[in-house]
Amino acid sequence: METVQFTGTRPIMRIFDEAKAKEFYLDFLGFTLEWEHRFGDNFPLYAQVSRAGLTLHLSGHHGDATPGSTIVVGIEGIHAYQQELLGRNYRFYKPAIEDLPWGLVMSVTDPFGNRIRFTQAKPAAAHGA
Repeated sequence: METVQFTGTRPIMRIFDEAKAKEFYLDFLGFTLEWEHRFGDNFPLYAQVSRAGLTLHLSGHHGDATPGSTIVVGIEGIHAYQQELLGRNYRFYKPAIEDLPWGLVMSVTDPFGNRIRFTQAKPAAAHGA
């Protein structure tokens, strides 16, 4: 019998402005543009970006995703990533890290209202699990 194995998750982030999306995801968050697709010259962008094992799809298509959604992303090295982002001196965002009972959380919001919560779990002994 065949077993089921999931091979990854690729959330779709709805975008409305390609230049702002690239400034945020590539220049600020440090993702790499892997590919872009359009059905024709006057069609919206659909693209894939990735960084350190995280892959996201960016879509300008009306029917793809809901603006203002939140995704939660596990991370190791949250302090290093925060320092990297702060070092870019992005005028629209200076992310902070929250120390919550379940872990360290750094939230960023893209120019279209989509949120990414980077979460680094605490060791089990640190929160009584």
